[in-house]
Order: sequence, then structure tokens, then C-alpha cells
Amino acid sequence: MMWFSVFFVFFFFKKRQKANPQIVSCALYFPGSVVRTFTPFHFLVEPMDVLSVRGASVIMNCSAYCETSPKIEWKKDGTLLNLVSDDRRQLLPDGSLLINSVVHSKHNKPDEGYYQCVATVESLGTIVSRTAKLTVAGLPRFTSQPESSSVYKGNSAILNCEVNVDLAPFVRWEQDRQPVFLDDRVFKLPSGALIISNATDMDGGVYRCIIESGGTPKYSDEAELKILPDPEEPQSLVFARQPSSLTKVTGQSAVFPCVAVGFPTPYVRWTRNEEELTTEGSERFLFLAGGSLVISEVMEEDVGMYTCIADNGNETIEAQAELAVQVPPEFLKRPANIYAHESMDIVFECEVTGKPTPTVKWVKNGDMVIPSDYFKIVKEHNLQVLGLVKSDEGFYQCIAENDVGNAQAGAQLIILDLDVAIPTLPPTSLTSATNDHLAPATTGPLPSAPRDVVATLVSTRFIRLTWRTPVSDPQGDNLTYSIFYTKEGINRERVENTSRPGETQVMIQNLMPETVYVFRVVAQNKHGPGESSAPLKVATQPEVQLPGPAPNIRAYANSPTSVTVTWETPLSGNGEIQNYKLYYMEKGQDSEQDVDVAGLSYTINGLKKYTEYSFRVVAYNKHGPGVSTQDVVVRTLSDVPSAPPQNLTLEVRNSKSIMLHWQPPPAGTHSGQITGYKIRYRKVSRKSDVTESIGGTQLFQLIEGLERGTEYSFRVAALTVNGTGPATDWVSAETFESDLDETRVPEVPSSLHVRPLVTSIVVSWTPPENQNIVVRGYAIGYGIGSPHAQTIKVDYKQRYYTIENLDPSSHYVITLKAFNNVGEGIPLYESAVTRPHSVPDPSPMMPPVGVQASILSHDTIRITWADNSLPKNQKITDARYYTVRWKTNIPANTKYKTANATTLSYLVTGLKPNTLYEFSVMVTKGRRSSTWSMTAHGTTFELVPTSPPKDVTVVSKEGKPRTIIVNWQPPSEANGKITGYIIYYSTDVNAEIHDWVIEPVVGNRLTHQIQELTLDTPYYFKIQARNSKGMGPMSEAVQFRTPKGSNSPHGSPTSPLDSNMLLVIIVSVGVITIVIVVIVAVFCTRRTTSHQKKKRAACKSVNGSHKYKGNSKDVKPPDLWIHHERLELKPIDKSPDPNPIMTDTPIPRNSQDITPVDNSMDSNIHQRRNSYRGHESEDSMSTLAGRRGMRPKMMMPFDSQPPQPVISAHPIHSLDNPHHHFHSGSLASPTRSYLHHQVNPWPIGTSMSHSDRANSTESVRNTPSTDTMPASSSQTCADHQDPESTTGAYLANAQEEDSAQNLPTAHVRPSHPLKSFAVPAVPPAGSTYDPALPSTPLLTQQAPNHPVHSVKTASIGTLGRTRPPMPVVVPSAPDVQETTRMLEDSESNYEPDELTKEMAHLEGLMKDLNAITTA
Repeated sequence: MMWFSVFFVFFFFKKRQKANPQIVSCALYFPGSVVRTFTPFHFLVEPMDVLSVRGASVIMNCSAYCETSPKIEWKKDGTLLNLVSDDRRQLLPDGSLLINSVVHSKHNKPDEGYYQCVATVESLGTIVSRTAKLTVAGLPRFTSQPESSSVYKGNSAILNCEVNVDLAPFVRWEQDRQPVFLDDRVFKLPSGALIISNATDMDGGVYRCIIESGGTPKYSDEAELKILPDPEEPQSLVFARQPSSLTKVTGQSAVFPCVAVGFPTPYVRWTRNEEELTTEGSERFLFLAGGSLVISEVMEEDVGMYTCIADNGNETIEAQAELAVQVPPEFLKRPANIYAHESMDIVFECEVTGKPTPTVKWVKNGDMVIPSDYFKIVKEHNLQVLGLVKSDEGFYQCIAENDVGNAQAGAQLIILDLDVAIPTLPPTSLTSATNDHLAPATTGPLPSAPRDVVATLVSTRFIRLTWRTPVSDPQGDNLTYSIFYTKEGINRERVENTSRPGETQVMIQNLMPETVYVFRVVAQNKHGPGESSAPLKVATQPEVQLPGPAPNIRAYANSPTSVTVTWETPLSGNGEIQNYKLYYMEKGQDSEQDVDVAGLSYTINGLKKYTEYSFRVVAYNKHGPGVSTQDVVVRTLSDVPSAPPQNLTLEVRNSKSIMLHWQPPPAGTHSGQITGYKIRYRKVSRKSDVTESIGGTQLFQLIEGLERGTEYSFRVAALTVNGTGPATDWVSAETFESDLDETRVPEVPSSLHVRPLVTSIVVSWTPPENQNIVVRGYAIGYGIGSPHAQTIKVDYKQRYYTIENLDPSSHYVITLKAFNNVGEGIPLYESAVTRPHSVPDPSPMMPPVGVQASILSHDTIRITWADNSLPKNQKITDARYYTVRWKTNIPANTKYKTANATTLSYLVTGLKPNTLYEFSVMVTKGRRSSTWSMTAHGTTFELVPTSPPKDVTVVSKEGKPRTIIVNWQPPSEANGKITGYIIYYSTDVNAEIHDWVIEPVVGNRLTHQIQELTLDTPYYFKIQARNSKGMGPMSEAVQFRTPKGSNSPHGSPTSPLDSNMLLVIIVSVGVITIVIVVIVAVFCTRRTTSHQKKKRAACKSVNGSHKYKGNSKDVKPPDLWIHHERLELKPIDKSPDPNPIMTDTPIPRNSQDITPVDNSMDSNIHQRRNSYRGHESEDSMSTLAGRRGMRPKMMMPFDSQPPQPVISAHPIHSLDNPHHHFHSGSLASPTRSYLHHQVNPWPIGTSMSHSDRANSTESVRNTPSTDTMPASSSQTCADHQDPESTTGAYLANAQEEDSAQNLPTAHVRPSHPLKSFAVPAVPPAGSTYDPALPSTPLLTQQAPNHPVHSVKTASIGTLGRTRPPMPVVVPSAPDVQETTRMLEDSESNYEPDELTKEMAHLEGLMKDLNAITTA
């Protein structure tokens, strides 16, 4: 029966508490009972904020309820008031506080502050009320006073009387010393100003405002208000008072004044968030006379932008103001009463809302709860109490407060004995660790103590405990365990329960590092908890000592783009601080930036202007980063806007006014709060301008008072407190010559166009042709089959509109009418059918893969690829196609070229030679297309140059008038890497190209020197480029005349020593020539046998058709050579290889062109250097002395010849390049010449016609040398010559050491009008000769008894491959006397033994001649 009574009382008060949520509880004690229950304990009345005046009396209301009368006390600013000895303050019987004669002065304000009521019940606890603020109004003082003014009848007037906000409620007005009665036409603003709307004659008079705040009233100055009759002309529409932004608390009233004056009298309407605002059906919104808006009992949903629009028919003006609403704290979830046992963990839950977001603090029995290890704030607002002890009982209150209010809610905690079961089901406020204590116990044996409690894992912040089951229950399957633990020396014990029955281990978490804890384990069965295990002491591991947070972090802005952050050294540095890391982030962004700092301050530059940033600091020691500081937020300083306003537009209203509209500068460029805009305008014809400033956020302005038919320019700049930002560009508009007509409706729009879509139709139009009639807007009507179903009106400036939410595949009729204040004009009709629903675009296709580029030629590349969307066999069965695109990166702005293909390859043609291209492919199938594939690259092959070298210039070398320097630039179409150039020059620009002198240049050099030219002579120069594919075209001829000066016969000054030596040489040559002629004549008369005649006949047949065959008396015998000690006769076999490879370089200049056959002669050769070498320069200058230009052509059948014995005399020269190892013989004079004697290869009695030779002539390679020494040569026919009988000759070896594969060469030195120089001939038209290879003059082959001619040949190189006939150029014949002697000498034939004797005799003569010349 007693238990029934207890629960009856308990549920009775629970019901009371639900009815009144402010009820906490009062505990009831039942004699002899073991359970205490909750009874109500709450405030009936709490103090509210009060505004008072000096000397008045104030009552702060408070009343608390409990069955045991509570004791009431008061706190002021957190301190208890001693009311016993206070004669001005007294406690009323209901608990309210009475303050008599409020004291308030400038330096003494004892009564102003925050008051709180405290209610206490002995042995139960204490509760506190909300805090209430007592505000005492200051001394009466006017910040602005009314001024005399006049107003037109029907307009509104404003009389200012600005006072302190605290005094505004105490302001009243008088008219002619009589009180003014307020209504919706005459009303007072919260600031104290008086607004009179729809002024009448009765409103005229003298006005003053009065402050009645207790004591003597304070009067303002008087001001007279005059009422004027209606003006005859319209007056400009302006705002006398604009609304300003407000911040209100829910429940308060908000007043937006909006007073517009002008004539005609304006009509005022309001919008909220661009939606029309009406008062119909709303008791909270009220429009006062004149247009002001009053919102009573403001609610949170009233926030927004309010716009006041004034319109008098002639013009419209707007003003905006924003309403922000603040909400005092409100409880979403209040704390609940809790039963608990000792050692439990509990949570008091508290959820609040408000604007700004409230802060929460907890109070226990009237005292602030300080967070600690056992009292923690969790989930922002909830209070968690760990390890309950008996002293934790009492009343806990959650107090929420923000800038506009505070509130409190409380609950009681009762701790029961361990042997008393909690009488209710587990509340949600108990933690999971303590829920097992809520099961009621039954009678029965209890378990003994758990055995062998040990700590198996010890860390810095957690410990794992294990144990064995009690002796009383060895199985222990139904046992649960509670682990009690506490810090050593602390009486507050916490508990942790195992998660399931039978579990014999637990993890204790959230411990402190390096701390000793005491653990004990208690087993529990269905009858209740058993014995406790012996206490176990365990110390957690020490934690790595990291720095604590840096205290006193501060941030302040230095400039619009920099902030300085300072802090102090952490109190717990745990060692030396190595450095700090400063983190900062723009407000609203997610990415945080950091910078390393060595000191205690840092200035961050480069920030955005007028932007909020958050900063925090982390200290680092040798162990790593420490605890971060709290974020500090600072805003960079403002600056002038960094960008002009946007979208400035001009609208000509009439002949005297233009409306300007604009948008603010782009976001991020304001650099502060935009405080207004500055407008500058001027006549286009003048430079002086007028400035007009606009405050606030208005984005339009009407400029009036302009002249008719005049063009004006306007520009707008944004303003901040720092100054004016950049202005827009000038925008011009011209006022009308005359005002527009609005006495009739507009005419029909000049055009109407519709563009149907699936669910919408885009309508566009042009205005009526008659622009003299006012158009206020356009009315668009539309519907299915009829245009009158719906109508939309748009602004007169609009020229298009999209009709949305239409039905697909439907026929709509559309009408358009222009309208003004008179009415709507004539409609214009149009119809359209919306499109049907279309299937959405499918997903894109996969791009082709494996794109490869295969180079086929200099202008063609094949592109291949694979398509993963095709079957494995890559067979195309549908209508897909591929698009190939390609481009080259030179030049960089080259555009792509494209082509379509239906197969998996494409041949790209028309490309540039030697150019890198990139290729990619995409596939298209129906409306689906892929992206471009990965690129493939390919470089086309080279091609011969297709353009000549550019910018050819010729200049004379300073100090050397006979030396010129040729400069040029590479060809624009080189088509490959340039490997060399050929310089052609001549004194006759009309001469055949094969008669020009050539100069080879190896590599990509762009300059060359030519020596020993004739003075005061015009020369013409051409240049030809060469790459690996061949020769390009020649440049245009460039003329250059050498300077005037003295010339020597051979192109160089002749010294007296040279003249003497030349005389000796000429005499010696004459003597030798006579001796040889005599010897040859003697031998020729002895050879009379028929066998010798046959051989002579055979020799004649070889050259019988030579075009130089003629009268022997016209031929002059050739010059002989000097300083030749031996003459070698050596057979040379032709290579049996029918296709030997010819080198690609047509003009080689290396040591492989001339190689001695007998290496044993190297030492002698090196001792006899060319005496003419001294005239060469180090940079590839050509001496041209002794080179021959004009030569007749001849054909030679090389390939038809068997192996031929050859007598060769080689000059071995030193070339310009020191790396070219040419062997040279010593020359005594510049006239020294060399011969190649080639014997007849055919047997006696055979002959070859000239035509046979022409058909078998071989194309050979021209190899000119920069210092070639040409000479005349003669040939004799012989049956046999012993190779060992002659030792003084050398063979020309080109690029191979095997002399059997080389043909003989000879270097000739005839005279030439320019200089002595060997010029390769150019092949005639129609020749099969390869144009990339210049013609090569070959050595003529002659039979005995025929004239021997002086020839010049170039080094042939490795020949043997059959080539078609080619022209061969030979030099001009020598003088007549020399030729006659040569022919006479060649008429005689000798036997081998006779010839050997004569040669030995000749050798002796040569030695004698050497002795003479060397002496």
C-alpha cells in the first residue's frame, strides 16, 4: 500500500511537470521509505528587462513555487545583494525586488545592470531565474530639432526630433502649444520624428517636441509648418524620408518610413523580396497614410528586402531597406530529472535555438559548473557527469543566452543507494556504461569476487583488463561484470560494464597519460552484484610531450591586403619550441593555407580586401606539432572599389531627363561596404562635367534638368568610406527634341517573331514604328487555339520573352499589344506549334584507340587506328564514320585540318616535307560522337630544297681587295637539314652555267671567302643549297665589282725572286722538251714492223673520232713537269660489282677523295708540300689559281672497258681543313702540271666508234678540290708496262683502299679568263644524268698516232655501277705549237725493252734537272 502511494504521488507530479515545463521538482520524503520522488520546484514569475528614468521607482518581479516555501534572494551583476541594510532596495513578500528613486548620473550608476532572482529550498537545492537588464535613460538631449518648412497640400511633411534611443518613448509633440493626437495620418517614428501625411490647411502651425522623462520637461526649438496650395507645374518626385535597414527582436514592431513628395501627389506601394506586399488578410502589416509601413509583432519569416516604390504618373522612384530579425533563446529539449546510483555516468540533455546562436552554460544549485575531467560539455550543449558521488545530487540548470535574451531550464538529480532499484525504466539520459544497473534485483546467492584481475595492455590513454570467473560460478556464462575505477587519491569512482554476459575483459578508454588508476571488478548475476575484487593499481604510459596552445593569439589588419598575427610562447612547451605554423583561411572557404614562422608574430600579405580570415597557430617541438589555438577572425581593411559598376544603361525618359541604371561592381571587387555611387555627366560637346552623389545601395538615378535634343555622356563610380573607385566608361544618350505623346494608345508593334521549343516558345518583337507615343509595356496573350487564355505583361524596355510550361506538340496562338496609361494598342498575331518530345542524347561513344602514324613519303602519312566499340574482327557494319584531324606546331597558331573516313585508316596527303605532325581521330555514329583520341606523331621524309638560299650579299674583305666575302641565308623551304652549299660565280652573267666557277661549302655555314679575284672586274654570284636528298634551285645572280688596283698575271703580286725562278723553270722545261722530242723521234723511226703498225692502228681507232683531231701543226706540245722523280705505270682493274654504291655527297671535301696507293711513299710525300699552299687562307678560301672553266664536252665508254693499265701522275694537295690528310708533291712554280697516262685497253686490230663510246659513258662524281692544280696530260698506247719499272706515280683512290675499284684521275691547270679553275659542266636538257650530281670531266683515252689533248678531270671516287652516258667537259686545247709537238711525239711506238732504256735515260735527265733547279 505504501508503494502504491509513492508511485501515485510520483506520477501525479510527473503530470504536473509535463503541464508546466518550467517545473523542476521538489523531493518528498516518506517516513520509512527507501525511495525519494520528485516534486515541483520552479519560478512562477521571472524578472523582465526594464527601462526607467532617473528618480523613478522600479519593481523587478520574481516568484518561486515549492511545497516548502523557498528563500528568495537577488543577485546584481552576479553578486548577491545585501537587502537588510539597503534603504532604497527592499524585498517584497512575493519575492520581487523594489528599487526606490533610481540613481543615475554620468559617473554614478549604482542601479543600472543585470538582476537575477535566486530561490533556495533547504536540504534540496537552489535554482536561479533568467537575468533581467535594468536600463536607466540618460539626460534629456536633442541630437536634431525641428526646422521650419513648407509643404504642398496633399503631400507629406516631416518634422525631425532626434533623441537618444532610450528617450524616444518619452517624446511627445505639440502644435501651437497643444498636444498632437497621433493616428495613421499623423504618427511618430521610433526615433521621435513626426510625419504628417496628406497635409491639409489644418496642419499648418508651430510645432515643438517635448521630452518628459521625469522631472522638468525639456522642449525643443519651435518650427513653423506652412501649407502651400497645389503648384501649377509638375514637381520632381523625391524622397523626403527613405526607409533604413532595421534589426528587430521577435515580438517587437518595425517601422519603415517612406515619404515621397512631388506633384502630382505620388502613390506609394511596397514589395518584399521583389513580391508585391499587401495588407489584405494580415493584421500585422499596416500601411500608414503617405506610404510608411508598420510591421507589428515581428516574426522570423518577416526577414527580407523591402522596397518602397513611389509613382506619380510622370516618374517612379524606389528605395530599399532590409529587415533582420533576432530570436531570443528557446528550448527545443529541456533537461529531465534523473535517478542514478553512485559511480554511474549520466548526461543532462539540453537543446536550444535562437538567432544569433545562443551559448549554453550549466549551473548546479545556483553555482556555475566548471568543466573538468568529471564534468564535461558534450554535443555542444549537454552536460555529462562521470563517476557520480553522493555530493553530485541537486538541481542542474541549463542557461542559454544570446544578444537579445536569455532563458533557463532545470532538472534534479537523485542518487539512490546501491541496494535500491531505480523505480522507472532506463531513461535516455543514462549512458550505456550504466544501463545494467537498472535491472531490479531478486533474492538469491550472489557471486564471489572475480579472480586474477590483471592489466594486459597499458597505453597512454587506455588500459585493457582481464580476469577469471569467480569461484562461486566457474562457468560464468550468465555473469556480467562492472569495472569500477578512479584516479589514485580521488574518491569519485567511475564504472564501465562488459558488453555481453560471460565476457571477462574490458577496454577502459579516455584515461589521462602518466596517471595511476585503481581498478576493481564486481560480478553480477540475476540476484544482484557480488563481492568486489581486490584493488589493482595501474599507471598509464607517459605521452609524448607536445607543446600546448600558444596563448593570447591576436590578429589585426594593417592594410586592405595584410594582417599581422601575434601570440605568446605556450605555457606547456614541453621542451624547446622549434618553430610555429600559422594557419589561415578565408571565411567560407574550405582550403586552409599555412606558413612557417620562427618568432611570435607574422604579417601575411596578399590577402583579399575587406575579407574575413580566420587564423590559428600550432607550436612545434622536437616531438612534432602541439595543440592548436582557437581560431581568431579578423577582416582586412576596406579600400576603394577595385572595379567600376557593371551594366550601365541609359533610358531617355523625356526631353529633359535621362534615367540611369547600373549594377554593383563584381563580387570580390567591392573592397568594402558600398556606401553610395558618384555620377558624372556632361554634354558631349563640352569637357566640363557635373557630379552628383547618391547614398545607400540605390542602383538607379534620374538626371533631370537637361536640355532638349542634346547628347549627354554619363559615367558611374562606386564609393566606400575610403573613397571613389574606378568609373565606368562614358555612355552617351540624346534627349528627345520633344516630349512623347500619351494622349492615345500605342500603335501596333512593328514585328513579332516566335521560336517554338518543346515546352516553351521564345517570343521576340520590335517596338512600334511611331516612336512619339509613350509605350509603358507590352501584353503577351497566348493559348491553345486562342490567345486569350493567359496574358503576361512585360516592361516597355523588354524585347523578348520566353513562355514556359507549355504542352509539347501543341498549336498555340500568340498575340502582342503595346500599352500605356491610356490603354492597349492594336494586337499583332502569330501562331506556333511546340516541338515533340525528343529522345535525350545518348551517352558519347568511346574514342578510337591505338592511333598510329606511318610515314610513306615527304608529303604522305598513313593513319591507322582501332575501335573498341566494334567486334573483335574490327568489321564496320553500321553507318559510323571517323574524323581525322592533324596539324603541325610550326607555326604555333596552325589550325587543325580534318577529313572523314569510313575505314580504320586514312591517307593524309599534301603535307610539308621534314615536318612533325600530330594526328587524332574521333568516331561519329548518328548523333553520338566520341571525344578525340590520344594523339600520334609523325615526321615526313626530307625532300630536295624547293627554294634557293635567301639574302645573298657580296662584300669586299677589308685590307684584301682581291678577296670577297659571300653571305646568305638558308632557303625558306629547305625540306630537310642543309648539308652544304655551292657557290657559282662568273664575269659573264649570260654564260652557260657549266662555264661558271664553283665553290663548295660543307655544312650549314652561311658565309664563305673567295680569294685572288681580278681587280676592277664585275662578278656574278649564285648559290645552290644541298641536303641529303640533293640540290635545290639556284638563287638569282648577284653582281659585285672588285675594287681597282694592280694585277699580276696569275692573280697575285710577283716578287723578283719569283721572276728569276720562273725564268729558270721556263728554260729548263724548254731543254727537257727538246730532249724528249728528239728521243721520241728516234724511237719512232725504228718501229717499222707490222705488229707495231697494228698496235698503232688500234690506238688510232680509240680516239679516231675525237673532235680535236686535226692538223698537227696547229697543236703545241704540252708542258712537262718539274721535280717528279719517278713515273709509275700500274694497271687498274675495274670493279666487277655492277652496282657499287656512290656516295650521296656530290662535292666531297675530305681525305677519302685522294688517297695514295703506295703507303710507303708517305714520308716522301709529306716532305714535298705544295709550294703554292702559302696563298691559301684558314677559312676555306679558294685560290682559284690554275683552274679552268670553259671546256668542250665528250662522251667516254667506261663500263665497256676491260681492266686498264694506267700511268698516273697525282698532285697531292693540302686542303683548307687541317683534318683532311692529303698527300702533296712539291711544286717549283705555279705552272707545275700533272699527267695521267692511260694505255689502250683494247687488243691490236680492234677499234671502237665514237657512238659506241657515247652509249657506254658512265656518270661519275665531280670532286673539285679547293686547291686543285690542273695540268695538261698526254696518253700513249702500249702493249705492256711493268708495274715495278715505275715508282713515281700515285693513284686516285676515292673512299676505298682497294685501288682496283677506282678510276684514274688527273688534275689540270689551264689558263682561264677569270682564274685557273675546274668547273663541272651542267648536263644538257634531256640528259638522263641525275641532276643532283654535277657533271664530271673525265680523262680522254687516245690511241697512238693521234693527238693528245690537255684535259682536266675531277676525282672520280668509287665507280663501277653502270650509268647512262653523261657529258664530260675537257679544257680548251693548248697553243698550236705545243699541240703539234704532242702529236709528233705520240706517233712513235716502242718495244718494252727499248722503252725501259729510254725511261731510264729520261730519269737521269730528270735528276740532272733537279740538281740544276735546286741549286
